[in-house]
Amino acid sequence: MYTLLLVLIYITFISLGIPDSLFGAAWPAIHLELGVPAAYGGMVTILMSGGTIIASLSSGRLTHRFGAGIVTASGVLLSAFALFGFSISSTFWMLPVFALPLGLGAGSIDAAINNYVSLHYNSRHMNWLHCFWGVGASIGPYIMGYSLSRGLGWNNGYLNVSVIQVILSIIIFISFPLWKREGKVESSISNETKLLSLSQLLKIKGVKYVLVAFFAYCGVEATSYMWASTYLVQYRGIATDVAARYASLFFIGITVGRFLSGVISDKIGGRNMIRLGVVMISMGIIAVVLPVPFDWLCLYGLVTIGFGCAPIFPAIIHATPTNFGKENSASLIGVQMACAYTGSTLLPPLFGLFAGWLGFGFYPIYITIFLLIMVILIERLNLILKNK
Repeated sequence: MYTLLLVLIYITFISLGIPDSLFGAAWPAIHLELGVPAAYGGMVTILMSGGTIIASLSSGRLTHRFGAGIVTASGVLLSAFALFGFSISSTFWMLPVFALPLGLGAGSIDAAINNYVSLHYNSRHMNWLHCFWGVGASIGPYIMGYSLSRGLGWNNGYLNVSVIQVILSIIIFISFPLWKREGKVESSISNETKLLSLSQLLKIKGVKYVLVAFFAYCGVEATSYMWASTYLVQYRGIATDVAARYASLFFIGITVGRFLSGVISDKIGGRNMIRLGVVMISMGIIAVVLPVPFDWLCLYGLVTIGFGCAPIFPAIIHATPTNFGKENSASLIGVQMACAYTGSTLLPPLFGLFAGWLGFGFYPIYITIFLLIMVILIERLNLILKNK
């Protein structure tokens, strides 16, 4: 039972990663076919992110009432509906309509499963869980690329992913008896949790630190991969195709890094995993900025940054029940996920504004600033927890 449910959770996180990368792969074809400027894609992604943030903030209440199994299955089904909506969209304004429920579904799944795994599985499974998200994010462009290369159109790519999500939601609904732990039905866990408002959560010692730290970290991660190619081309003068190839290796670094983190995380502990990740990111930033006459050091520096990002997100999430109490984890993890999505949504565009004034050479400095904010706050949190 334990292993079968874990496999199902991993598969669910693969399915969560597929839509996350699907729109980026499809948008060049979509905007040409629908006859809208490429910049309109920002409206769709903002609504997706907004839906995810709303769902994350609501997840504690939903999980408390219905349990993680029902919330996860419903989130997958909602995502399937939204993806089907994308597949039948014939005008641009249909896309934002379905973008919001796609974000709502993703946020529900993400927060519910992260909370469930943090409560019931050890840290290696949390790392591998997010590793499988990377697998899904890698699969999405291949599914879309297959549909486009075969002349089936982007609509068919979304339809195929929608079908996958429908099948998965049915499997999860059928699997409700598996959502047990030590003989208790999973939904009964909600009776042991507290349903806390945001103001109540902020009164818990150290919560403000972890929320801002999470916001800063996700800004580091998102800015690193979103602007990597532009930095390489505009500031370092690297060829566009080479820059794109190495920027994509950021995701390989983070996926492989999370698999390896799962191997060692139980041995060295979450706090040390975060510190190890920070060291790796710092090494990557140094490699990126070194004024050397060859490009390979800068290119592999980006991969190293991805490798360093790998353990940080899972370690922060997994430590939540231990740091702040199991009874508070459902509510707090939802808020943490909302802060994460807010950071990854707001901080990369903010860098774009700064780059317009200061140039793209500001890229490694910007990342370093938010990395330092995260480090200071996490270490401050560790001191608070140590003195409890």
